[in-house]
Parts: sequence; C-alpha cells; structure tokens
Amino acid sequence: MHRVEKSYELYRRANELIPGGTQLLSRRPTKYAYGVSPVYAARAKGARFWDVDGNEYIDWVSGIGAIILGYCDPVVDDAVREQIGKGVATSISSELEVELAEEFCRTIPCAEMVRYAKCGGEACAIAVRIARGATGRDKVLFCGYHGWHDWYLAANLVAEESLNSHLFPGIEPIGVPKALAGTALPFPFGDLTALGQMLDDHKGEVAAVIMEPLRSEKPTDGYLAGVAKLAREHGAVLIFDEVSSGFRFGMQGAQGYVGVTPDMAVFAKSISNGYPMGAVVGRRSVMEPAARMFISSTYWSDPIGMAASLTTIRELRRRNISEGLWSFGHELQSRLDAVARETGLEVKCSGLAVHPHLEFASASPDLKPVLATLFIQEMAKRGCHGYASFYLNAAQGAAELEQTTAAAREVFAILRQAIESGNAESFLECPRQQDAFRRLVR
Repeated sequence: MHRVEKSYELYRRANELIPGGTQLLSRRPTKYAYGVSPVYAARAKGARFWDVDGNEYIDWVSGIGAIILGYCDPVVDDAVREQIGKGVATSISSELEVELAEEFCRTIPCAEMVRYAKCGGEACAIAVRIARGATGRDKVLFCGYHGWHDWYLAANLVAEESLNSHLFPGIEPIGVPKALAGTALPFPFGDLTALGQMLDDHKGEVAAVIMEPLRSEKPTDGYLAGVAKLAREHGAVLIFDEVSSGFRFGMQGAQGYVGVTPDMAVFAKSISNGYPMGAVVGRRSVMEPAARMFISSTYWSDPIGMAASLTTIRELRRRNISEGLWSFGHELQSRLDAVARETGLEVKCSGLAVHPHLEFASASPDLKPVLATLFIQEMAKRGCHGYASFYLNAAQGAAELEQTTAAAREVFAILRQAIESGNAESFLECPRQQDAFRRLVR
C-alpha cells in the first residue's frame, strides 16, 4: 500500500466524516483493487490523472463515463471560463437554455421539447414524474440501472432480489416509503414475451417503460422495436436511459445507433465532458404536460453546465468523435486479443468497440471475479486505472495503447500463472473487487 499511502489515509479520514466514504458507489476503492488502486486524484489532463501520492495513471474509466473529449479539454474549458466571467445563476433565465434545447432537438431523434437536470439519476426521476403526469398512471416497468431515487429502489420493497441483476445484490430500500411497494417492477432484457405479459398483468396501470437500450452488446435484431410496439399498444411512455452511453455510439445517441426512437430519453455524464449537466428530452405530446407539473430547481438554469454541454455537443460533431472512438476501440480490442494469444491466456476483449470488456469465457463462475480483481490490481501497478472493461474518450491515443498493451502483456502472463497454480486467489493483494454494478443490460 506504500504507493498509495496518502490515498488510503485520506480514505480513513473520510470514513470518519462521510457516510460510506465517497459520494458515488463507483468511486469506492472496493470497486477496484482495495489497497492497490488509488482513491484520490490530485489533478487530471487528457487521458490521465495523477493521484495524491504522485502516481500517474491512464484513466480507463473516463470519470465514470462522464469524460468523452478528455480531461481539461481546452475548447470546453474556455467556454466555461467565458461564461463564469459573464456571471452565473442570475435571477432570470439564460438564453443558453433555449440555445441548448434547440441543439438537442436538432441532434436527438425523439427530442421535440427539453427539460434540464444536474445528473443522470435526477434526470431519470424527472422523466418518470413527467410520464406519470402525462398518463395519469402510477406503475413503472424498468430494465437496467436508473439511479438512487425512491421510485426506482421501491422495486426492492416487494422482493429484495428485484434489483440484483439490474443494479447489484443486497440493496436494502432503507428510507424508501413502504407505500411505494409494487409501483416499480423489473423486466428481463431481451424477453419480449415477459414484457408483454407484465403489461397485460398491469393493463391500464403502467405509466412508463424505462430501460437502458444497450451498453456493451448490441441487442437482438427486432428486440427494441418490439419493446416500443408493446409500450405504445399499452399506452405507456417508452423512455431510453442514455446516461451512460451518451454520444459514444453516434451523434443521435444510442437511439440513433439502434434505429428505434423512444418517446423520451435521458442524458447526462458525457454530454458536458465532466461538468454537472443532465437533460430529459422527448416528444411534445409527452413533454408538454410537464408545464403544469411542479418540477423545478434553481440550478437547472445554471449556465455553466449549459455552456459546457452546448460546447461539448458541437465539438463532438466537429471532431467526429464517435467515429474515432469506434476506430480506437477496435484497435484496443485487436491488441489485447493479440496479447492474449501471445501469452496463452484464454481471454477475449469482447463487446461493442466503444465500450469493450474482458471476457474470461472458460473460467468458472467463482474464478472470474478473482481474475478480474487480479487484472485490476496488476494493471494499477503499471499505471492503468480501471475495471476489466474500458470507457473510451477522445484523448486516449497511441501512447495509451502502447502503455496498456505492454502492461497487459505482463499482466496476462501473471493471470495465466495464477490459473495454472490452482490457487489464483493467492495472487491477490486485496479483497475481491465488489462489482460496481451487475448490469442486466450488457
């Protein structure tokens, strides 16, 4: 732990003052290699950050998906600095609200009207409120991860395992009103029959079907179109949660990539390259009733986030970022697969190229988390911070590919040695990684 001694001293102090130690579960050190991975960053630039102990890392988590252009992108940061000089949070609205809404409506297929937020979970809660208000119904069917708010965690009031595959196991709905039991119901990804049956079972009661359309794997042909058809036949609002995918798949978002247009969509994270910003966009017929709903916040009009978002979207288009991420991701997958063959390790870099992950296909279910933790542990020692998956951003380039390939060559050899030893866990210098989320949607 000597490499990251200051990080863990800070974490000890944090646990005395901050319940849970961090504000975001995905930033807890138990989600990486506890005692080996860094906990606190001192600064970041481009594709990298430097921890409080002075170690330099490639950030393969890209700010938990919030960074798409790279840390401290000069164009975005200049736009923010300019806006700060003009003033923030004035007593009346900023024209950027209109300008950004127009940009969203030009860009996203389902967008005809727009409301803002500051983060993804908040935006999901707004979208669900709007859908309930527009339909006059209470129940929500969901698939995937949609934040921490009461409407979502209410799923575990009925059965404690409801969120196991959508979020992660063991979530206790502490503090969620028991009266919400039965208002949020999970459905399995990829199973139209199951969704159709649920809509029939709750006929006339379902306000919304909210789901992550995809993450790292492309859905089966016709599945999402089938979801849209079922939702509309039952008068439910179809909401795509695109918080994690953002514009990585293309300028029309995930909905453009899969060719299915929902009634509403939720964005955050990378739409503003790390600055707090979220948006709920949708068809006029669904969004317009929100004018009569009490959905209001001082900081949703904050021009800093809007300036960052407007600039980020325009830079994504100008630089053709999505195409570059697809190309870079394919190269990363190719190199890691080549290293796997070279070292004789049975692992493949699978998934869609903009969000690839390592797949230990032949390993037993009990061995896979050990190998994932060992990979995280050894890559951290070699200046590569992340999971056994990769969030891409435009600042990652040739230097990051070279360093990661060289690190993987050494680490894959260690993983193979661990497997052949028959006691892979003995190679760990930390507890097994606790999955940030066990997502149903891949």
